[in-house]
Amino acid sequence: MKTYLVGGAVRDKLLGRTVTERDWVVVGSSPAQMVANGFIPVGQDFPVFLHPQTKEEYALARTERKTGRGYGGFSFYCGDEVTLEDDLIRRDLTINAMAEDDSGEIIDPYNGQQDLADKLLRHVSPAFAEDPVRILRIARFAARYYTLGFRVADETVALMQTMVANGEVDHLVAERIWKETERALGEPHPEIFIEVLRSCNALNRLFPEIDALFGVPQTAVHHPEIDTGIHTLMSLQQAVKLSTSTCVRFATLLHDLGKAKTPSNEWPRHIAHEDRSLPLVKQLCERIAAPKDYKDLALMVAQWHTHCHRALELKPTTVLKVLQSNDAFRRPERFEQFLLCCEADARGRTGFENRAYPQADFFRTALKTAQAVDIAAIQQGGFIGKDIGDEVNRQRLQNLLQLKNTASTPPQA
Repeated sequence: MKTYLVGGAVRDKLLGRTVTERDWVVVGSSPAQMVANGFIPVGQDFPVFLHPQTKEEYALARTERKTGRGYGGFSFYCGDEVTLEDDLIRRDLTINAMAEDDSGEIIDPYNGQQDLADKLLRHVSPAFAEDPVRILRIARFAARYYTLGFRVADETVALMQTMVANGEVDHLVAERIWKETERALGEPHPEIFIEVLRSCNALNRLFPEIDALFGVPQTAVHHPEIDTGIHTLMSLQQAVKLSTSTCVRFATLLHDLGKAKTPSNEWPRHIAHEDRSLPLVKQLCERIAAPKDYKDLALMVAQWHTHCHRALELKPTTVLKVLQSNDAFRRPERFEQFLLCCEADARGRTGFENRAYPQADFFRTALKTAQAVDIAAIQQGGFIGKDIGDEVNRQRLQNLLQLKNTASTPPQA
């Protein structure tokens, strides 16, 4: 029995990155022997064990055979004659198919170190094509390592295109799509995740609502980048700068879906794209099993972002409507997320990346101004039932009118 450090821990160690999680492969052992040595079995599909002290994962070296479509269509073999090289060749990328023994020596049968040096994300073997989740994973790795100069190898892109054409991605379950998407949104460049999926034609199959935005023109005076798909990715870049929240980044990614439904004879204007966006956001979120808080914020941003852009042009009654419709008084933290998405949208345009966005500060001030109304004093003043709410709204509108009179109109976004 011999153990090896494998996968991401070896890769990140060689890259000089912090190793946050370590996985191990055990060669020449059996489930019975692992249990006899105190390891705790946790694997459902194949033998994986937790170390009795460190609680790190130790998996028996295994081979696998494709038995059906999708992520779960595999059978595994974990006999004690399976070698380390047998185990490593079933992995996705060469940079993830390296191991380190207990003396610190790197075992690299598939040239992962060379691909690290060349900054290439390359599949280990044709078996890559047997697991459609790997398309999402490689797109996520591209989003993570983009700042280091990594790109997907041409032959790997070609293989991914073949997988899409063969219908493999059509068998991905919603939970796996969402899990990889959420993780990608947390990477430094989630827009690269979208670009890689688009390069292999998977975006059209997994996120057709986003794919449809590319090639749709916008008014050049407000959108010098013209293309709605490009604007969407630029907005996502800005969301990364403004927030670490994957919820904010997701809502920003979906904020303009309705523009793909604008009749071409109305281009480059997109009147009522907010309303057209709502059913598209709903169907995308349902299809990939996005959590409710993600869906709710995405719908909120899609419907109301243009109101935020016109903040200082709005009547006090409309400002109050925006606050109430978005539950800002009870959920100010979510309203703050909404404002960040709107700012990302406004800055996600060529030449506007560093422009101030006073509209968000106006709405922050408007919320505080409206919150300043003393509801308890109104209740103690003899108002009852519906009259309490009417008086609260009257005083809030009065406060907002005073705020309106002190504000100046910001540049249009």
